[in-house]
Amino acid sequence: MMLARRASLRRMVVCAAAVLSCGGSRTSSSVSVQAAPAPAPPAVADPLGPRPQSAASRPFLPPAPVVFTTANGITVWLLERHAVPLVACNVAVPFGASSDPKGKAGLAHVTAKMLDEGAGRRGAIDLARELDDLGARLQTEANADSSFVSIAILKRNLDRAFTLFGDVVARPRLDPVELKRVRDLWHNALLQREKDPDATARVVFRVALFGADHPYGHPWDGTPASAKAIGIDEVRAFYAAHWRPDVAKLVCAGDVTRDELTALLTAALGTWKAPATAPPAPVVPAAPQGPWPKWVLVDRADAPQAVIAVIKPGIEASNADLPALWLVNDAIGGSFTSRLNQDLREEHGYTYGARSRFSVSRGPGQVALWANVATDKTGDALAAMLADLRKFAAEGMTDDEIERARAQAREELVGVYESVDGIAGHLAADASLGLEPDYEAKAALTRQQAQRPQLDLLASRFYTPDPSLVVVVGPRSRIEAMVDKFGWPPPEIRDAVGAVVRAR
Repeated sequence: MMLARRASLRRMVVCAAAVLSCGGSRTSSSVSVQAAPAPAPPAVADPLGPRPQSAASRPFLPPAPVVFTTANGITVWLLERHAVPLVACNVAVPFGASSDPKGKAGLAHVTAKMLDEGAGRRGAIDLARELDDLGARLQTEANADSSFVSIAILKRNLDRAFTLFGDVVARPRLDPVELKRVRDLWHNALLQREKDPDATARVVFRVALFGADHPYGHPWDGTPASAKAIGIDEVRAFYAAHWRPDVAKLVCAGDVTRDELTALLTAALGTWKAPATAPPAPVVPAAPQGPWPKWVLVDRADAPQAVIAVIKPGIEASNADLPALWLVNDAIGGSFTSRLNQDLREEHGYTYGARSRFSVSRGPGQVALWANVATDKTGDALAAMLADLRKFAAEGMTDDEIERARAQAREELVGVYESVDGIAGHLAADASLGLEPDYEAKAALTRQQAQRPQLDLLASRFYTPDPSLVVVVGPRSRIEAMVDKFGWPPPEIRDAVGAVVRAR
């Protein structure tokens, strides 16, 4: 009987186990059986190893140049660098396109271009040949606020090259025959500019933002019409009024001492005398006022790509916020890793590159964000750009963006000071805008110490697209329909030099 009970008990246990294993029904009083949790997959090691944690770098604070004045009134900035036998010098006068008379856009530009078309006792060909024989690199140019002549040369050829440099600065021939040749080349280059959608966008957004009568409201290099209107008398008058030693600043960097440079200046520029009349004051343009159209369209029916640009008023170079604005601009569009480039290029493939830039000018300039995009994606790309800007303006920079921008600013400044011509060009730009000789060191320290509240305020002020001026260059027949979805009013239509074809 005992054996029968044990056999019966064994059958009950086996039956219960069979029911549980086969998913049979159970009452609420049944004992639950839980499976053991699956083991976690093994961690995959990064083949490159853990991300390195770099210590915060100290700011690079470049030294200030030594400053002195010559007997004839030239202000000299000298930064000695004796590691390599190279010297770079740059003469700057504080007059550029903003000083162009009405209807003579590009006069400062063509005056600068004429300086090395024959100078002193040498014609244009002889001057070019001698510079080439010496291995000298001489350039002339003008921007919105200033005009420049620069030279870079080996130390052993400095004496001879400086003589040529002095002739170009103080004794240009300004020959009418050479002007005809230069003007023909200039006019053709301006016609080619009109065929370039990217260059056209830069011209149009400046005119649309500032207005045609504003000192910054025309292209630095003029227009095809103004090029034809400028003669040798205008060039000579502009040179006489604006290229004077009492307003000029000479910046030199490299393997030259103050005594050596003083002797060179006396020999090459000592006879350069200022007129008896007072010099004109450098132009300090006012901030653009608007009102602006919501968007401007330049019709380019044959353009394989469209250009989209968002434009805002900027600030002047002397503004205390400008160094910190560099960091903010780098984060949104000033570098390859910026938000705009990562979104429009890497994430969506609308463009090969999206970028942003702010002008460094004597008066308040502009902040510009733009991209060349596939035409059939113009509306989508513009919507993405505007969304990125709204988010950036509302939320500001991340900690990672701040540190990355600081490192990028330091690296770029170090790169400038690696070469003597980089130093001379950088300091000449500062000098021409009326900045102090130690500006670069102070600006570097400001960027390093800028904190989130200031950066967030700048992001909100300069990068919100509401309001802003939008400029699009591309096929009107395809683009207008894409932009209609934004609910904007009809566009203002402008031509390649910014003249209004159809008002809004």
